[in-house]
Amino acid sequence: MKPIYLDYNATTPVDPEVAETMLPYLTEHFGNPSSSHWYGVQSKKAVETARKQVADLIFANSDEIIFTGGGSEANNLAIKGHASACKDRGKHIITTSIEHPAVLQVCEYLKDQGFKVTYLPVDEFGIIHLDDLEKAINPETILITIMHANNEVGSIQPLEEISRIAREHNIAVHTDAAQSVGKIPAHVNELGVNMLSIAGHKLYAPKGVGALYVCRGTKLHKQIHGADHEFNLRAGTENVLEIVGLGKACEIAKRDNQKNINHMLNARDQLYNGLKAGIKNIKLNGHPEKRLPNTLNVSFPGLKADTILSAMEDVAASAGAACHSDHVDISHVLKAMRVPPEAAMGTIRFSVGKTITEDEIDRATSIIVKTANRFYGSAIT
Repeated sequence: MKPIYLDYNATTPVDPEVAETMLPYLTEHFGNPSSSHWYGVQSKKAVETARKQVADLIFANSDEIIFTGGGSEANNLAIKGHASACKDRGKHIITTSIEHPAVLQVCEYLKDQGFKVTYLPVDEFGIIHLDDLEKAINPETILITIMHANNEVGSIQPLEEISRIAREHNIAVHTDAAQSVGKIPAHVNELGVNMLSIAGHKLYAPKGVGALYVCRGTKLHKQIHGADHEFNLRAGTENVLEIVGLGKACEIAKRDNQKNINHMLNARDQLYNGLKAGIKNIKLNGHPEKRLPNTLNVSFPGLKADTILSAMEDVAASAGAACHSDHVDISHVLKAMRVPPEAAMGTIRFSVGKTITEDEIDRATSIIVKTANRFYGSAIT
């Protein structure tokens, strides 16, 4: 049998409904959406249908959705684009110490361009303190970019409050919602954000497609030049095939949202309860409640994550630290949360998906427990 897949935060399989919807655009409907003839019109209609499907999932307007080549590009467009458009007002950006590299490295690039960046600390659960945010704001602040939910530990940030504070100071808010969209409600009218990034392959659409929500009135300079595609914010002929897939995936996510949340939450907790019962000293990382329903990040103190993972070939998951011959690279998220090195070295992220079964969770639990206890040298009965 194939290994049990517990790495849905890394990527998801393409939903069969999504693949079926895409097929005609791989063969029959090949027209350029910018062309005025019948072939182009069919593709243009498909793109606009997908735009509405994405917008409906996050409760936005269709003309606020910009298709991109993925979540990283969406983050780049949002942060660089807004910084460029508003640099005459100020050159200060606020983010957190636990962002995805697609945000952190963009901020580092902007520092080289003369911008100043404040990296907010997080608490032991991976969540910022609003007081720290308020203290960091100054007259030069033009953007706050804070992820909705963390990709490693799943902790959810208080975006509604963050946006409220930002509005009081006339500051735009961007959120990297790659991990949250499709897993928990991410309604832009409730979150209050100006920009929100989506990655297709995190919600059962293909890799290589994403979207950026840009609230009407938000200033943004395009980063890819060449023509006036995507409301003149992203040049390049639209990737119709994958845009259709993203649209369908968003439609399915909205349709099945509560069912999927309940299923993933039950599977995640089933796994955690089984691990707690079988291993005496595992430690949960991330907020116990304000956390994605599918994400379980646990430490096996005293062990090395890559050693555990390599010993259980029948389970696919991600390590929180990479061990080399002369050093250990611990995740910047775990460091920011001040997880002790002994625990961080043995940290594994298990993330479940909407198709995981109880049997798969039971099998995975048994494998993980046996493997960990073999290394600990004291099996628990």
